[in-house]
Amino acid sequence: MTPQRFKRLLRVLDRRQPDLTVLLDHVHKPHNLSAILRTCDAVGVLEAHAVLPEGVDFEPHHETSAGAGKWMRVARHRDVVEAVRTLQARGFRVLAAHLSERARDFREPDYTRPTAILLGAEKFGVSPAAAAAADGHIVIPMVGMVASLNVSVAAAVILFEAQRQRAAAGLYDRPRLDPETYRRVLFEWAYPDIARRCREAGMPYPELGPEGEILGPVPGTAAATEGR
Repeated sequence: MTPQRFKRLLRVLDRRQPDLTVLLDHVHKPHNLSAILRTCDAVGVLEAHAVLPEGVDFEPHHETSAGAGKWMRVARHRDVVEAVRTLQARGFRVLAAHLSERARDFREPDYTRPTAILLGAEKFGVSPAAAAAADGHIVIPMVGMVASLNVSVAAAVILFEAQRQRAAAGLYDRPRLDPETYRRVLFEWAYPDIARRCREAGMPYPELGPEGEILGPVPGTAAATEGR
């Protein structure tokens, strides 16, 4: 870990938005999942959420995601309505990208509020149960012959509108993560292998110095053994 690399991690983490996320309702094609994660990273989403079809494992395509899978945590859920309710209980307003009589232009909502964008697979869209559970519906106006966009493109259009509003409101101007989450994510980004070893050993993450240097014992070393 070089000081320059560590400073870049700090700059990116300082702009992460803990109250902006996506919830993917059975979006199962790897290239779409990877592209959505890439956009999430670009606009500062801290954590994405996904309900995947039975038997589908999430493995982002490195070429499509540009390595965003390393910086984005994806929380898996078994049921989409349960996932909607969980996010709502955490204070998120869930907006489904879903064509309905109550759908609004995607540019109208206030994305500076805690917001989760619910997106469905291209063939089936958001499920009826998930659409009913959502707090609102949004659509991207279309003036051509095609009725909808690719789901990863739609995610990018909506998320960059959220980014535009949040930037104008100054939400990227200061760190917004609580100190404990900030410290945890920073260590996992800087030293993913050591973070994994700490979790396996039941040890807390060591403190980091101002240039990213590890200040405490590391699992598997003599110092760590002596301190237990």
